[in-house]
Parts: sequence; structure tokens; C-alpha cells
Amino acid sequence: MDTLKFLLAVDGTDASRRTVDHVVRLLGWYKPPVEIHLLNVQLPILSGNVKSFIRREQLDDYYRDEGHAALKAAREGLDKAGVKYEFHISVGAPAEVIVEYAKRYGCDQICIGTGRLGSVAGMLLGSVATKVIHLAPCPVLLVR
Repeated sequence: MDTLKFLLAVDGTDASRRTVDHVVRLLGWYKPPVEIHLLNVQLPILSGNVKSFIRREQLDDYYRDEGHAALKAAREGLDKAGVKYEFHISVGAPAEVIVEYAKRYGCDQICIGTGRLGSVAGMLLGSVATKVIHLAPCPVLLVR
């Protein structure tokens, strides 16, 4: 049996926690093997002035610390449910990094939380989730 691979894009928000909870419930429907990948994408600090005064190692430490903080609730939720997972922290444009990760690891589905969805237009205008939907090589599950 092939392994079913889920990519959970998390950012530490309530929407991310809801996504993890939803996926944990979904796993009751699937027979193993299932592979869970948690991904947090940190926005790069692009200012040349900042980079002039801060060493690369300091930036890497910052990205890692912020990534771990954003992943904390998701990891705790999966640990509590007894779900095994891999986690990764990356830096870049969130939608593009999420899609590239899904391609690289052959993920079967991307799961991503959405913020407040007051209307369809509100969901679609400029959101990371919308961009992921358009670029993704696999189905995208939006969790509200």
C-alpha cells in the first residue's frame, strides 16, 4: 500500500490549530501508512540595512526560533494525538515555498487554515491559501 502524504502548512495561528485538529480527525478514516509533514514558512527580512548590521547566523537563529514558536501548538496537537510527523522551517514567499515542498516530497494533499472568511471575495483576495490553490500539484484542503 502506498503511503498517503499530507502537508500541513502552519503559522501558529488559530487557523493552524484548527487545521491540525481537523487532520487528526481525518486520520481516523485512513489506514496506515500515512505521513504527516508540518511546514512553517518565515517571511525573509529583505531590508539591506538590516542585513548590513546582522550576521547571517543571527538571521538563521531568528528564523529557526520564530519557526519553532509557530510550530509549537501544531506539534503539541499531533504529539497529544500520537501522530508521527516530520517538521520543517523554511524562509521565502509562503505560497511558493509550500507548493515547492509539496512537489519535492510528493505530498498527496496540502492542508492549510484560512483566516476569517467573511465572503468568498475576502477569502480570494491576496491570500496565501488562494495562491497555493492555484499553484499546487495536488488537492488543497482549506480548513476554516
